[in-house]
Amino acid sequence: MRIVVKVGTSLIAPGGRIDTTRLRSMVDQLDLSRHEYLIVTSGAIASGISSLDLAERPSSVPAMQACAAVGQSLLMHTYEQLFFGKKVVAQLLLSSDDFTSPVRYRNLQNTLAQLLRLGVVPIVNENDSVSVRELVGAFGDNDELSALLATATKANWLLLLTDVDGFYIPNGRKRPRLLRNIKRLTPAMERLCAGRGKLGTGGMLSKLRAARLASESGIHVAIVNGRHPHAIAWALEHKIGTYFPPQRKGKP
Repeated sequence: MRIVVKVGTSLIAPGGRIDTTRLRSMVDQLDLSRHEYLIVTSGAIASGISSLDLAERPSSVPAMQACAAVGQSLLMHTYEQLFFGKKVVAQLLLSSDDFTSPVRYRNLQNTLAQLLRLGVVPIVNENDSVSVRELVGAFGDNDELSALLATATKANWLLLLTDVDGFYIPNGRKRPRLLRNIKRLTPAMERLCAGRGKLGTGGMLSKLRAARLASESGIHVAIVNGRHPHAIAWALEHKIGTYFPPQRKGKP
């Protein structure tokens, strides 16, 4: 199978520093001998903030671009170390133009197809260091980017790894209930979402919309707690998380 794994800032750089232990756990879960993987990674800005010893996330776009440029190299160095001896990794920094321009979209698809044929694991991030639109939230902390990438590569699965167990809904006076399956995302569900991460730009709403986008393209989607020791395998087996079935016929 071909699987796109999106890892959010809350997992990669909690508190603004790359959590290599968490990332190593994720990489160790990948069945590299059986499946093809593409990783959509957040965390460049948060990593840059830490490296530059800034007290908080900058408010100006140039400062965030600088943080992204510094943090992205740290991210790739980390991924290269974690995959050493297992797989070759490749960096792709994308912007919304890569999906809206027919020529650039075709070139992107060709590059990704060749990398996968060569057995390479693409490590994908938004091009924060030069693209202003992504910095102000166009991709929702890479959630939409991961859905677009899954569609472009005709992936079987999109796994959105986050720091919660999935999408919760009110349950009267009881504790909120985890919604295990969502066949159709409704406006009422969207209204239940509020807030976003302190260091990231996304939130549950952006994940729900990304899940809808991918599932409408025939892709299986799950929102899963990436802190679970078997998050990836159990998500594929529908044991944990919130699952979105394909809305049209796709790959099994």
